[in-house]
Amino acid sequence: MPPREAYDFEYYAQRIAEPELPEGSWAVRMMRMPLLAVRVGGTRRGGYHPVPCPCFALAVRDVLQGRPGYPHLRMRWSMGPEEGYVVEWGERPPMLWPDADDAAVGRFYGYSEAAIDQYTACRSQVVTVPPASCSVFSPQQPPI
Repeated sequence: MPPREAYDFEYYAQRIAEPELPEGSWAVRMMRMPLLAVRVGGTRRGGYHPVPCPCFALAVRDVLQGRPGYPHLRMRWSMGPEEGYVVEWGERPPMLWPDADDAAVGRFYGYSEAAIDQYTACRSQVVTVPPASCSVFSPQQPPI
């Protein structure tokens, strides 16, 4: 599908360093939801598209095969926090999970420095939540 039909087109258009990359990419629709498969180029050295099963991975790989900006297409089990498979293209990505250098990963995928700074700032904020009590009784009322 044309790239602007992807639900996440604006997300990438605002964050990728080379604005022509999202425009020259393709929207891949699975289960009625088109998502952008951003092509490689400029500072973007690789890309990926998550899929729920090998059948979808093969279909996405076949759709992108031979299109400019999608070299070295391959599928594999996801190594990140999402479960399932991914279709990758371009160079092999740096380590993604669990001890990834967020800035290096962002640069590999062609994100702008501003987008990388915003992401790393959000990740560095630690939110602590006090543990909840396992008791069915309120802390003010002793059990009967």
